[in-house]
Amino acid sequence: MSQPLAVGDVAPDVTAPLVRPDGSTADVSLSSLTDDRPTILAFYTNDFSPDCMAEWCSFRDYGWFANDERVQVVGVSRSHAATHRWFIDYLDLSFALYADRDLDLAEAFGVDYRTFGLFRRAKRSVFFLGTDRTIRYRWVGDHPIDPARDQPPLAEVRAAVEDALGGAETETFGFE
Repeated sequence: MSQPLAVGDVAPDVTAPLVRPDGSTADVSLSSLTDDRPTILAFYTNDFSPDCMAEWCSFRDYGWFANDERVQVVGVSRSHAATHRWFIDYLDLSFALYADRDLDLAEAFGVDYRTFGLFRRAKRSVFFLGTDRTIRYRWVGDHPIDPARDQPPLAEVRAAVEDALGGAETETFGFE
């Protein structure tokens, strides 16, 4: 296990199967995502585990992550693409999910580890990447056995994104 990438590091350009909310799946490089707009990568353990369902419901229910067009949220877990499709549908998510079956993404970001020294998985973590793949914010959970104790601090993530993007968008309520 290596050390997690730090703020200021440039994330490697890894490619993995990406399941989009419409159910389509394609191998997508990280650079093609970040070229489009800044990206929040949220690593989690598995689809349908209670702690991961709570995490993704939090991202969904927080609202800002789904509604701010300046940034996109992408999940990363070891789950299969087919399971991701069910997970997206079941939770009505508007976020794409990488199927990191061999944990290449987790390893590239330095968040892979072995539970009890046996079971390989990704630490619950969040990285905010600029359009140049430079890491602008990072949070890495530190509880190796009980990931339910580690939930990303969504308000802190949002504040870091808004700071990097120049503040919150002003709501005009349809009036320009």
